[in-house]
Amino acid sequence: MSDLTSVPPLPGRRVLIPGGTGGVGEGAVRAFLAAGADVIVPTRSQRRADEFRGLLGAAATKHLHLFEHDYTSFAGAAALVATMLERLGGIDDVVATIGGWWSGKPLWEIDETDWQSAFVNLATTHMAVLRASLPHMTDVGAYSIIVGESAYVPIPGSGLVSMEQTALQMMHQVLVAELQGAKRAFLLELGPVATRFVASPDPAQVTSELVGRVAVAASASAEPGRVVTLLDQTQAAAALASFSAAR
Repeated sequence: MSDLTSVPPLPGRRVLIPGGTGGVGEGAVRAFLAAGADVIVPTRSQRRADEFRGLLGAAATKHLHLFEHDYTSFAGAAALVATMLERLGGIDDVVATIGGWWSGKPLWEIDETDWQSAFVNLATTHMAVLRASLPHMTDVGAYSIIVGESAYVPIPGSGLVSMEQTALQMMHQVLVAELQGAKRAFLLELGPVATRFVASPDPAQVTSELVGRVAVAASASAEPGRVVTLLDQTQAAAALASFSAAR
């Protein structure tokens, strides 16, 4: 089985992680910092930035850059990328851990507010970040999109989340087809993930830190972009072994 604790070195890499302060995003932030990359995490306020730095503790090295930016609109994402280009000179990788959860109604009871918040806003944020960042990315890194199991498992009462996550699956497919190998794009499909918000007694369950290590390994590898399924630690180990062989 592949080593589930180490990460390949990525010194000098400039990595944007929108959603990095969330449960899964935290794992990606920790993994890329451990790899020596410069990690840019947008936050909504200085208070949130300070809280997240405190949460990371010793992992919050000088390579962590917390930008106070709203990236949920096309203009906001463009401003975020402009700040990153100004301060770091470029972008090598993006790990889009953008997400949220909504539940409580069957499809026929959904109102316009639900539709806007759970589908339109999240899909717009993903599109805005991709549009703003991809043209500026170098060809050494990768664009990684994170989706949950609701992308392929219908969950009654949470249909809008499932629809939005499935839209991201198609966004990845279209992106790969349009890039034609010029840049790499990965889709990481997750099952239940143990995070600081959701603990799990199951030792086989994937953790946010492990998701982050897979994202680092994908970026460090020479593998072309593809779908990476991470429903358990066995699949995570297989993905790490594959990426290691492709470096």
